[in-house]
Amino acid sequence: MHGKITRSPIALLLGVSVSAGAASAPALLEAQSGRLATPSAGGMVVSSHYLASEAGQSILKKGGNAVDAAVATAFALAVTLPSAGNIGGGGFLVYHGADGEVTTFNFREKSSRHATERMYLGADGNIRDNSNHAGLLAVGVPGTVAGMWKAHQRLGLLPWADLVEPAIRLADDGMPSTWAMRGWLSSLPGREGPLYDATRDAFLKNGTDLYEPGETFRQPDLAQSLRRIQADGHDGFYGGETARLIAEFMAAHGGLIDEEDLALYEAEELPPIRGSYRGYDVYGMPPPSSGGTVLVQMLNVLEGYDMAEAGHNSARSLHLMTEAMRRAYADRARYLGDPNFNPDMPLARLISKEYAADLRLGINEARASVSDSARFNDALLAESAQTTHYSVVDADGNAVSVTYTLEYSYGSSIVVPSAGFLLNNELGDFNAIPGLTNSRGRIGTPPNLVAAEKRPLSSMTPTIVAMDGKPVLVIGSPGGRTIINTVLQVILNTIDYGMTGSRFGRAIESPRIHHQWLPDATSFEEWGFSPDTRRLYEAMGHAVTTRSGQGSAMGIYIDQATNMRWGAADSRAYDGGARGRDQ
Repeated sequence: MHGKITRSPIALLLGVSVSAGAASAPALLEAQSGRLATPSAGGMVVSSHYLASEAGQSILKKGGNAVDAAVATAFALAVTLPSAGNIGGGGFLVYHGADGEVTTFNFREKSSRHATERMYLGADGNIRDNSNHAGLLAVGVPGTVAGMWKAHQRLGLLPWADLVEPAIRLADDGMPSTWAMRGWLSSLPGREGPLYDATRDAFLKNGTDLYEPGETFRQPDLAQSLRRIQADGHDGFYGGETARLIAEFMAAHGGLIDEEDLALYEAEELPPIRGSYRGYDVYGMPPPSSGGTVLVQMLNVLEGYDMAEAGHNSARSLHLMTEAMRRAYADRARYLGDPNFNPDMPLARLISKEYAADLRLGINEARASVSDSARFNDALLAESAQTTHYSVVDADGNAVSVTYTLEYSYGSSIVVPSAGFLLNNELGDFNAIPGLTNSRGRIGTPPNLVAAEKRPLSSMTPTIVAMDGKPVLVIGSPGGRTIINTVLQVILNTIDYGMTGSRFGRAIESPRIHHQWLPDATSFEEWGFSPDTRRLYEAMGHAVTTRSGQGSAMGIYIDQATNMRWGAADSRAYDGGARGRDQ
């Protein structure tokens, strides 16, 4: 690990990171420690809800491996974190075995066989009634159950039924309703019409009244759906009663998904995107996730600079990160999409060290570049920040990194009657208007246009960093288009700034920035950066905005010398928790 970090009791007390801006500044002060990293000599599960982490931990204690625990955690989050945990959504899984095997599973949602390129447009060529985000046309064929099933069939140890059981108990017995749910729950009484009848029944007492935080919230319809999955695996969701319930609801209310769409859905096992950074191997998801490609490209660019010498969150280091972000996100918009529809994506070139060296030639180390939309004729489509990530390492050293989502918080807010789960609105990640691209973020470029049975592009970035064939860091985050940059900064904090072992919590908690090429502005989290750092950064020509928070990273650091696992659940996720097998 690189870099020397000095601590200041005042900085830690105030919860800030004080940064100098000069290029020659020494390594700088760390951020507030937030939640301390949790040690474990055995396995570890870190997720956005402590009850889901405990579900995964219980599987490790029964002798399950990392994939078994990941499956149990996924289904438990579908109960405990309805804003993002799901069986009605989709995502990605990266696996690194203790034996050196690395693979990935793509269970991103797909559009129906009946989807068309212009299905969201009215006669005037504009999007009709926000239909790419609201209502049943925005719903993709869910992928989570297929992804968990495929990963388990390939790599799991324990019986499938054992892995779904903790989620069924949580749905049947109930859990405390949380403050985090209350804002959304308060909107439900005003949601009128048959699309939301089942949502009110599922999430309101007697279909009418709010649960108070702490009151027991039970989900009996969801428990029944989980029992069908427990009994029949993949077919318990994509066939039989659940498939019938989904298809009948879609047909009754203008949706496109039918029983054949569900029967045809399969998750994909894919080789990972592989890069390296200062001697570490970096493994991520290939398209339709843009995360692995963009992350490796940014790391390749930054490898050409001494980031440790530049200083943690100094104006110079933030400038270099921004210039790497700007270039990689521009390439994301230009090239990336579902590989089944874009077979000629130049992935090898984008993640090569040679291409990164070419990109560095265009970086002025003292002055901001300008994001030239005319040059690229592209831009980025906004993605919802409401996703969730969890990380798992078992006692043998197998590691799993999973990010999955419903897209918006609570997805489409539509629950399938008698099924109890929320549907995604993931098709909003497609480019909805062909040919229309502007600097405000609307894009209409070909790689990510709507097509039948196509997966939309994603920013989800489940990642595993390894050394000598063994995992060192398991990491990911929610946050929509900010996800890739959040993961980047945790990796830099760990490798360049030495935030490892008992100090790994600081790698997760440190304040973050985000730049995505267009719009041409950098967002700073509102806490943790000194005024001087921001002033020096702006003097380089960067436009700056402020955001309340960025992501909620869930990570595990494995100390290869001691074999100790350090789990850190980002305090930006109020209910998050790290649970070790030996706890």
